[in-house]
Order: sequence, then structure tokens, then C-alpha cells
Amino acid sequence: MLPEQKELIRLDPAPGFVFVNDHVYFSTEGTERVIFVHGVVFAHHDIADHAAEAYAMVSLFETGYASQNDIARAFSVSTRTLRRYQERVEVGGLAAIARPDGRPSGSGPEPRQKRQRDQTILRLKAKGFSNRAIAGKLGLDEKIVRRRLRHLGWKASPEPSFSFSEQDPAKDLPEVLGQADACRAGGRPQPNGPANDKVEPDQQSFDLDPLDRSMDRLLAAMGLLDDAKPLFAKASSVPRAGVLLAVPSLVASGLLSVARKIYGSIGPAFYGLRTTLVAYILLALLHIPRPETLKEYAPDDLGRIIGLDRMPEVKTLRRKLSRLASLKGSRELGREMAIRRIRERGRLLGFLYVDGHVRAYHGKHTIAKGYDTRKRLAVPATTDYWVNDRTGDPIFVVTADANSAMTKMLVPILAQVRELIGPDRRITIVFDRGGWSPKLFCELLAMNFDILTYRKGRIRQIAKKRFILRKARLDGRPVKYLLHDKAVRFLRGKLRLRQVTRLTENGHQTPVLTSRWDLRDIVIAYRMFERWRQENFFKYMRQEFLIDALADYEVEPDDPARSVSNPARKEVDKQLRLARAKLRDLQETYGSAALDYLDGRSPTMRTFTAAEKKIRREITEIRDCIAELAARRKVLPARVPLMEAHPDQEAVKLSTERKHLTNILKMVAYQIESELVRQIRPHYARTEDEGRTFIQAALQSVAAIEPVEHELHVKLRPQSSPHRSKALAALCDTLNQTETQFPGTKLTMRFSTEQTVNS
Repeated sequence: MLPEQKELIRLDPAPGFVFVNDHVYFSTEGTERVIFVHGVVFAHHDIADHAAEAYAMVSLFETGYASQNDIARAFSVSTRTLRRYQERVEVGGLAAIARPDGRPSGSGPEPRQKRQRDQTILRLKAKGFSNRAIAGKLGLDEKIVRRRLRHLGWKASPEPSFSFSEQDPAKDLPEVLGQADACRAGGRPQPNGPANDKVEPDQQSFDLDPLDRSMDRLLAAMGLLDDAKPLFAKASSVPRAGVLLAVPSLVASGLLSVARKIYGSIGPAFYGLRTTLVAYILLALLHIPRPETLKEYAPDDLGRIIGLDRMPEVKTLRRKLSRLASLKGSRELGREMAIRRIRERGRLLGFLYVDGHVRAYHGKHTIAKGYDTRKRLAVPATTDYWVNDRTGDPIFVVTADANSAMTKMLVPILAQVRELIGPDRRITIVFDRGGWSPKLFCELLAMNFDILTYRKGRIRQIAKKRFILRKARLDGRPVKYLLHDKAVRFLRGKLRLRQVTRLTENGHQTPVLTSRWDLRDIVIAYRMFERWRQENFFKYMRQEFLIDALADYEVEPDDPARSVSNPARKEVDKQLRLARAKLRDLQETYGSAALDYLDGRSPTMRTFTAAEKKIRREITEIRDCIAELAARRKVLPARVPLMEAHPDQEAVKLSTERKHLTNILKMVAYQIESELVRQIRPHYARTEDEGRTFIQAALQSVAAIEPVEHELHVKLRPQSSPHRSKALAALCDTLNQTETQFPGTKLTMRFSTEQTVNS
């Protein structure tokens, strides 16, 4: 609330008012007392009517307007007295407060008697209403509802004991029980055929109203439902329903069938495995990159998009992701998704780009450090290595163990690539200077990979007159470079590579090394400098999908035998650098004193001799210190086990399972977005410049949703201009040809756009 708004509704009670808290106060005039809540009369009674006053105090507490301590202080009673009033009201209503003084006769109502309000609470709870919803319907505080349910001994019944008004689907209950029990008994269901493309067994819902899923929620609470079936209600204007354009690509990606094959089920739940994955992918495509951001959106509006009454909220989605992470299947999921991706887009794998992305950590735990190139500092971090195809789309991601450098990670990463693509296909790996190592190049060539990277270190400049202007049209774009091509050798002539050097307009020379002798020099340079696609991918994922966000606060034990830099040797290196710097300063001072004497600026020979002796003594001392430090450094090992490097520190590292899982899901979301961009390319002239912006706007569009027989019609609003609306209509026609059914239903999706009228 803005300060101006607070000022508009600020109330100034007259003197003599007694404040219970900031919102509740009362006034007494004569024998009459009036209680106000937010300036509105809440209760009015005579001060001699103790029963009315007691009931007013109990009502203030049960509605949540004031706490017991505040009420007891303002009305000059003890909290014990207030609790006694509350118990009497719960047992016998208002009449129980006005009982005569003295010992009760014992004929009053029993404490466990289910009165009308308690019966209403139990009835609503049995229908699947949450405690908060029940409190809202009855005008109570949620804590009161929770306390009454606990007091009444409510528990979810193991057997369904309900009836249906219009039809009796109880006859179908054994089928649902059989499906749920099958998933729970087997853990992971058996695949349906070789491809296992069926997302899940056919399901049905026991709810008749798509906006009231209380019966399915009750079944889930009773452990009889593994995932709620999507039910769509007719709606003429659903915010952000344009994200349903991504569903055909989501189904085609195979994520749902692969996840079901790996995870099976995440237990009895209203929001099961399929719903969790669909919700997370669609939220990512709506650029809601983390569960915590969901609090800014209406859950019922988002729920209509996936066919439920509500989208899972923050704590629910976090709990589902934690449940999936506990099953330890993210690496298998990433591998299976990579296999599918390679099978579909194998022609784009002639060049693979490999690079590391450092995620800085700002928590309280002490973890390994990584070098952040953006900050140019070594900071506590975790390094993820991404493998992208030549268009910049990701294929899979690997989390490095203790921020291992690319020189150590390339071999295990490419070993996985070799498993995915087969033993015979030769692929060119493109990486930056972080992977520079001639010995590593020999290993990669032995693994049947070609390399393409920048040359590291100082080299002799090439005369400008030796560069040749090369021109070509690559990937539909004109390209021209000033290039020089020659052969170079490393490792005493054992390794022979090709060096293509580019001369820029400002005179800078950039040497590129490769093992590809069959390609033109301009193609070599173009593919190397196309690394900007992967850099743009990292930037886009940081800004739009928040891959730098900390997904899990848990830590896990680190390997105590892991080799780390010796901190004692690092300290000696630091002292050695300081000592050598001081020696250089003394030598410069000695030289300045000698020049002053030779030039006649020293007054006498005695003055120069005294200064010379002092400086020479200091130089001798610092040289002795340097020799001692060098001797100490020589006996200290460069690397030691982690437990020896930090004996008083617990060896921990960030838990990576949940982060790896969310990275895979965000990678799939990015791939879906890329697929939509490719589908509009024939219909939108500025796809290269505005393709993703156009798709983002389309996914955020308002749309009408209407289920018709066996189809789900999605009609999107026009875009900001006629040519954009025309491109969107063409995209809808393309998606309709896929005949995609919404996951968990038999509804074939049909997309269209509203007709626009030109002014």
C-alpha cells in the first residue's frame, strides 16, 4: 500500500479509545461498549453483560483480528481466562459462557460433541478443501480450523465414503486404484513398446466442474490418485494462455515419456509427475524462471492453462522438485534427452561448441572456488559445462567436480559425446583458450575428434602484406575476412596443426588452430568466431531463464581425498612475490643513488658511501630471505588432499542434483522456444533479429480456451501489427498439422487467431 493510500484511510479515533492493536479498538460511554475493527463496528454490548463481552473477545481471536495477549491486555483479563471462554464457546456456545457461578454439575455437553460448525468443517475437509479455504468460508482464522480438526481427531479415511449427485463413478474406482497401485508397486512402470512415447496410462477424473477439483484432491489425499487429469473450462479471455503454443513441441521433445520411464511416479499426489513437468516448462517459457516468482501471479489463472483449478504454488513446486531430485535420475534424464536430440538433429552436429559457465555462490558454506571471467576473480562457485550444436542450441550439460578446468573436463565430456553419436562419426569440437593444451589435443585426436580453438601464448606477428581477403556466403550471410593460412608444429614436431590467422581492422591478429585440413580457411574462421552463439546463449539463459539462481540450499560431503592446491605453498608464493618486489625496489633505489653521485647531485663521497652501505645491507638481507623462501617452497608439495589442506573445516560441496534437474528442464524450454522460432522463419522476415521477441510475445498472449468434444480450441488475440498476426496464424496452421493431444487427455489441440479489422 502506498503512503498516499495509507493517509486516505487513516482513522483518528477520539481520545478515550482503548487500542487492542493497530486495527482493533473499543470505546466505552456510560454502560455501553462498542468494538471497532478497521473503523467498522464489530460488536456492541452492555458492560454488565459479561457473556456478550466474553463472546466478543473470543470472536476477535477466532477471526484472527487480534492475538490472545493483545485481547487479554486490552480487556484486563488473563490469557488463561480468555482460553477458558474459548473452550466454553466451543463446547456449548454462548449459553455456556453465562453458566452460574460454582462447580459445574457435569450435565453440560461433552467436549467432543460435534456441533454444527464442527460438522461443517469436517464436511468441507472431506471434500478436499484446504484449511485456509475452510477458514475463509466460515470467517475463522486458519489456526482455529487446524486446531479444531486436530481436536476432533480428523484423519484421511483409507476407504472412499462419498456419493455423487449426478452420476456414480464409484464403479470406476477399482480401475483408478489399480493404476495407482501399479505405479507404486513397481516404482518405475514398464515401457510401452520400444519407443515408450505414451506419456501415461489413461486417467479419468471424478470431478464434474473443471473449476472445482475437490474430489480429485480428496482422492490424492487418500493416496488413490497419482496425477490429476486436466479438465478445461470454457473461458473467453485467459491471460498468458498463448503459452499453449509450446505444448506440441513439448510433447514432441519426449520429455514426458522419458521422465515417466525414469521416475515412474512421484507418489500419490494431485500434482503428479506429468503436471509438475508441464507446469515447470510452461512457467519457464512464460519467463517465470523460479518457483519463488510464482507469488506474483494468480494461481487460478495459471491453473486454467494446464487444465486445473490452480497452478501449484511456491512451496508445492519446490517440494515436487525436491522429490524428483531425491530419486537421483537427472543425469539419466539428461542422457536420454540428448540421445533423442541427436537422433532428430544429427545433421547439425558436425561442429559442437563446448564451454563452461561459472555460477557464483554467496552462501555461508565454504566451497571450492572457480574463476569468474566476468568479475575476473576466483570466487566460490560451481562450473557447468554446456555442449551446444552449431546453431547454438544446447544438447546436454555436465556439472564439473570441484570446478575442474576445461583441460580436465574435455576428455570425460567427449567420452559421453562418443557414446551418444557412435564410434565412427568424426566431429569437430570448438572451444576457447581454457582448453589449450597440446597434450590434450593429441588425446582428442586419438578419440577420433577434430579440434578448433584459439592459439594461446605469445607468437610472432605476421606481416600485413601476407594476409589475403576472403569472401563467402555462409549460412545465408555474406562473410569476409583478411586471413593467413599456414601449418604449425608442437611437442617437438610430433603434433602438426593448421593455423588460420585473422587480421582485424584495428590491426589485431587472432590465430586459430585446427586439425581440419579439408575446409577452406574462411570456413575455419567463421566457425571459430561463431562461438558468439554460445556466449549469447549463456547471456540469454542468465537473463531470461535464470540459470545462475541457487535452486537448492543443501550441501553434501565432498571427497576428502580430492587433490587441491596446497594453501601453505600458496602462502609461501605470496611472501616470495612480495620479497622479490621489494628487491626490485631496492635495486632501483641503489641505481638512483649511484646516478646521483655520478651526476654530481650527491654533496660528498661520504654521503654516497653511507647510503650505498645501507642499501647493500638491505639488498643482502632480502636476498637471503628470498633464498630461504625458495628453499621452503621447494619442499612443499604443490597439491595435497582436501582433508590435509583444511583439517579444521568440514569438506562439503553444493548439492547438484536439483540444480542439474532444473538446468535440464530449462534447456528443454529453450529448445522448445528455438523450435517455435524455426517454425515461423518462412513466415516472418525478421526472424534472425526479432524471432525470439516475437515468440515471447505470442506465448504471453491472451487466448480463449474452449473444449469441444475431442478437441481443445485455443484462439489467440491478434498481435501488435498485422504482419505479426499473419505470422502467428501461419504458426497455428503448422502446429495444427501435428495433431497433438494435450498431455493426460484425449483432446486434440486446435490453434487459431482472432480476425483483425484494419482501420
